[in-house]
Amino acid sequence: MPPVFRFAPSPNGHLHLGHALSALLNADLAKAVGGRLLLRIEDIDETRCRPEYEAAIYEDLGWLGLRWEEPVRRQSEHYADYRAALARLEAMGLVYASFESRAEIAALVAGHGNWPCDPDGGPLYPGSAAAMTPAERERRIAAGAPYALRLDMGAAIARAGALVWNETGAGPSGETGAVAADPAAWGDVILARKETPTSYHLAVVVDDAAQDITDVVRGQDLFQATSVHRLLQHLLGLPAPRYHHHRLILDTEGRKLAKSTRATGLRELRAQGRTPADIRRLVGLA
Repeated sequence: MPPVFRFAPSPNGHLHLGHALSALLNADLAKAVGGRLLLRIEDIDETRCRPEYEAAIYEDLGWLGLRWEEPVRRQSEHYADYRAALARLEAMGLVYASFESRAEIAALVAGHGNWPCDPDGGPLYPGSAAAMTPAERERRIAAGAPYALRLDMGAAIARAGALVWNETGAGPSGETGAVAADPAAWGDVILARKETPTSYHLAVVVDDAAQDITDVVRGQDLFQATSVHRLLQHLLGLPAPRYHHHRLILDTEGRKLAKSTRATGLRELRAQGRTPADIRRLVGLA
């Protein structure tokens, strides 16, 4: 079986140089090993994702010279897959509903001094919903209360044991080779919400398995999240791909590029007369 790579943007804005680096690197690595390149549209955020941005993704990638296999997998068309995976975790007793709003969580954290944060800087879940009786949870859900479905991280780690992943790129501190997963650093992560039957963490591992992805090539900003992904893969009995985390392209202030930064947007650069070869040079792949 040839290696399978994927580029998986979200249609919540226009692509920039950071996306170009990731897309081109996926295409280059796939070509070098005689592999396949797939495209996935990660559009579960229905409040921010728009059809015009999705159309622009195809246009920008085509302009760069990329070709991918059809059909394109769109996450919004596969909610049943995510619900099935979530049901399996629930059957293991690893999922519980929490009911605090973001403001309530912030208030809980504010009263505890230096509360621990996850690798993205968000506070670890401080609530006590895991200890709530099943009857009380069911009563609140039946009453229409907003809720998030969380992974009981302690129970999940106890079930899975120690895990590693194969890193062919490098983490922010140069981590490579066999990297020990540390999902505990994320606390009880959200797997779904009342209005959305999945989260990035759950959807990405289900999608990678469904598309037979063998090599995940993505930015270093997702390096730490791989710990959660390896845990979910193990719990769901899904294969673990190889991971290759690449450098990020930063702005003049040393921050990761944002889709709102038009100076590095592919559409703006194209309008200025830049060519696909210029883009390769700008991202360091020439």
